[in-house]
Amino acid sequence: MRQRFGLGYDSHTFGAQRPLVLGGVTIPHDSGLAGHSDGDAVAHAVCDALLGAAAMGDIGRLFPDTDARWKDANSMQLLAEVKRRIVAASYVIVNVDVTVVTEAPKLAPHAEAMRANLAAVLGLPAGAVSVKAKTNEQMDDVGAGKGLQVFAIASLGGA
Repeated sequence: MRQRFGLGYDSHTFGAQRPLVLGGVTIPHDSGLAGHSDGDAVAHAVCDALLGAAAMGDIGRLFPDTDARWKDANSMQLLAEVKRRIVAASYVIVNVDVTVVTEAPKLAPHAEAMRANLAAVLGLPAGAVSVKAKTNEQMDDVGAGKGLQVFAIASLGGA
C-alpha cells in the first residue's frame, strides 16, 4: 500500500457573534470564530490535510468564501464531502492527528468529543484520530487570546 501524507493548517480570530464550534463540538466561550462558514478551524485543517495528501488542492478552492452556498455552512458536512472525494479517488484514510493552539477556552474536556465526531465523519475507529490542545504561552496574537490555530496531518493509503 502506497502511503501519502498531508499537512493542514487553519486559523481564525475570535469575535463572531455565534457559537464556538471545533471538530463539530459546540464549546462554551464568549465568542465564536470569524469565518465564511461556521468557522470550525479543526474541520478546515483536517480538510486541508486530506486534500493535500491526495494532491487535490485545498478547502478554499473546493468551498470558496466567494460562493454564497458555503455561507455559515456546517464544516463537518464540508469534511464529509472531502472524505467522499478522497474515497472516490481510491484512497483510504489511515489516520488524522490534530493540534489546536489557543489560550482559551480550555479544550481538554472537549477533545474526546471532537475525536469521536471526526472519526464518525471520516469512517475511522477512534484510535485512528487524535486531537490535542496546546497554549502558545501568551506569545503572539494567539497567545494574547485573539484567535486560535489548528495544525492537522493526515495519512492516506492506496491509489
